[in-house]
Amino acid sequence: MAPDPAPHEDCLFCRIVSGDVPADVVHETPTTVAFRDIEPQAPTHVLVIPRHHQPDAAALAAAEPTVLVDLVAAAASVAAAEGLGDGYRLVLNTGPAAHQTVFHAHLHVLGGRSMGWPPG
Repeated sequence: MAPDPAPHEDCLFCRIVSGDVPADVVHETPTTVAFRDIEPQAPTHVLVIPRHHQPDAAALAAAEPTVLVDLVAAAASVAAAEGLGDGYRLVLNTGPAAHQTVFHAHLHVLGGRSMGWPPG
């Protein structure tokens, strides 16, 4: 299946990128947008998304590998700005079995508390 970078009018994250849905944006680059999660799982919980629609991390890696690198770089910038120098977790959920609920690739930046292992 060919990746689909076109915005999807029914995709929540595409609507955030377009400005149709408000979000607490904390960082932007030409290829990414980062905003606070509305249901945070840690004191700092920010989502970093590509501006172009890709359904998940695997599709993004196949179609736009440099944008996947941009997501991680943006996440590092967010972590620094949020004062997460003691450490943070990056999570990419891919597919329903991994609890991906919005099918637009996104990277979770979690921190501000001990992250414990194993997760979940």
